[in-house]
Amino acid sequence: VQLVESGGGLVQAGGSLRLSCAASGTTFSINYMGWHRQAPGKQRELVAGITSGGSANYADSVKGRFTISRDNAKNTVYLQMNSLKPEDTAVYYCNAIIIVTLTSVSDYWGQGTQVTVSS
Repeated sequence: VQLVESGGGLVQAGGSLRLSCAASGTTFSINYMGWHRQAPGKQRELVAGITSGGSANYADSVKGRFTISRDNAKNTVYLQMNSLKPEDTAVYYCNAIIIVTLTSVSDYWGQGTQVTVSS
C-alpha cells in the first residue's frame, strides 16, 4: 500500500492549508486513516483520525481549527487546517490501518509533507 501526501507548504499565522493523502495498492477497505505530525525535537503525535464510517477524533490542540474528512471511493483522506499557528509547524504524516482479520492488521505511513507557519 502506498500513501502519497500533498498540500503542505508555507503559510502565515491565521492562514489555511488543505492536506490530501491518497492510498493505492489495496483491495481491502481502509478501516482508519489519520494524520500525525512531528515537530523538530518532539515526538510524533496524532493530529486527527477518521474511520471508514466517518467517526473522527482530534487532538485537543487542533479541535475547532482542523477538520478531517475522507472519500472512501477514492481511498483519500483530507485535513483542512484553518487558523494555523506557528506551533502547528511540523512534518505531517498520513497513516492508514487495514484490518483484514483480528490477527492481520497492517499499518502504513506516507513520506510526510512539511507544513510551516510563520508568525
